[in-house]
Amino acid sequence: MRIAYLTGEYPRATDTFIQREVTTLREMGVDVHTFSVRRTGDEHIVGEEQKQERDRTFYILPPNPIILLLAHLSLLLASPTRYLQAIKLAFSTSQPGLRGVLYQLFYFLEAGVLAKQIKQRQIVHLHNHIVEASGTVAMLAAEMGGFTYSFTLHGPYIFFRPHQWRLDEKIKRSLFVCCISHYARSQGMIFAPTDKWNRMHIIHCGIDPALFDVVSHNDSGKRLLFVGRLAAAKGLPILLESLATLRRSHPDTSLTVVGDGPDRQKLEQITAELGLSQNVNFVGYKSQAEVRDYFQQTDVFVMSSFAEGIPVVLMEAMAAGVPVVATQIAGISELVKNGVNGYLVPPGDTASLTEHIEKLLNDAKIRAAFGTAGRAKVEKDFNIHHEVARLHRLMTSTLQGHVEPIRPDYQQKQVLLTQYEMVTTSGHESTNPL
Repeated sequence: MRIAYLTGEYPRATDTFIQREVTTLREMGVDVHTFSVRRTGDEHIVGEEQKQERDRTFYILPPNPIILLLAHLSLLLASPTRYLQAIKLAFSTSQPGLRGVLYQLFYFLEAGVLAKQIKQRQIVHLHNHIVEASGTVAMLAAEMGGFTYSFTLHGPYIFFRPHQWRLDEKIKRSLFVCCISHYARSQGMIFAPTDKWNRMHIIHCGIDPALFDVVSHNDSGKRLLFVGRLAAAKGLPILLESLATLRRSHPDTSLTVVGDGPDRQKLEQITAELGLSQNVNFVGYKSQAEVRDYFQQTDVFVMSSFAEGIPVVLMEAMAAGVPVVATQIAGISELVKNGVNGYLVPPGDTASLTEHIEKLLNDAKIRAAFGTAGRAKVEKDFNIHHEVARLHRLMTSTLQGHVEPIRPDYQQKQVLLTQYEMVTTSGHESTNPL
């Protein structure tokens, strides 16, 4: 099976879950061709795995005018009807105003380059991650090229402006939709006609727990860790205020911040204003292997976000046996069970965040218990081999014309993992529109 994967920017340091999904599909024998609207900046190439993926990815932008013209001319001559239908679809799903029309023109032009590449490579299906701008490109390319497409529905940002990005039309036209959580699926169901609900399947982003060594919890806790993009949605000022309070009773408490983003300078300024410069270390983007090393050097992982899907980094922390404190938003409660494998706190509540971090810092037994339960949860419900095996079966069955029914549970995961192991041992090698 030869398929295409598209995102707006691939591979990014913040989207390692897409890279893992692609790699695991390839290990299962799927011929995956990766496409990206924009070329990834060097700041995201933090490991050899990112470099290899960037080198083998086709980038639509910046456009070569001759290639752009020939792609669209070829598609028009091959099927004038499909091409005109794609034009109609582009303008019927355009965002309001002149700017919306202009952006939609960009998406249409990009879609032509993508569609031509997919047809030249004899690819049978296109799958999209991050359904906003690149999702529009995928939808238009599929219409123009006459092939099927699907997408993974993450959230949370698409749910802020679902009408603007025409989530309803994208669901209606897709062969199937992978929803990373029950929360994401329920939000998509709001905009999908009821007869399309059976196309929407729960397929988690996942990790390989075998890559993570379990930390020990013998000493008193004092090391906090945050990993993520430094942007407003992550709520880091709340965590910094919490640390300022914690320092009164735990003066040696430190916070390591792994990641980068538009708010880094502002966050460093807040850190200084709170007198935390000696307690907080901003280390920038790190490779997957380096992040695993940071888990081994921490006592509590903290996520103070205001908006998330189900963060993969939470899965990673729990796989390493690190207890977590996270905000009770979106699909996080489908991973973190409050008082069982971590603590959930209200978003924006500094006092509650401080209280629950302090509970874990003070009690190594609770940290160990949460760590053990957290790893078990990830192994059971967020193992990438389970999830990609199910995705593989879903792709295979739907491309053969069979729609898989909804299953609310995961009883067949062990069967899917066995199928994955059989395949991998059989000899396969392993929102700016511009």
